[in-house]
Amino acid sequence: MKNLKFEIKKRSLSIGNHRTSISIEDEFWIELKKLSKHQQISLNKLILKIDNEKPKDYGNLSSYIRVWVLQKLIN
Repeated sequence: MKNLKFEIKKRSLSIGNHRTSISIEDEFWIELKKLSKHQQISLNKLILKIDNEKPKDYGNLSSYIRVWVLQKLIN
């Protein structure tokens, strides 16, 4: 795991009826896209679903997406 460089990229998108942005590493973005394809829904709809599942007192959406993706990958 030597010389790993995880770059966080800001991505703008529309979820529901509003524009937002998330800052997430390519590795998580790639897995998120795979999961949306597997679930046969658009990436924006998957992110909206994740946002709706996020506990109200949880921090930001980007952080929750990382946790959500990890949970999907280990289950």
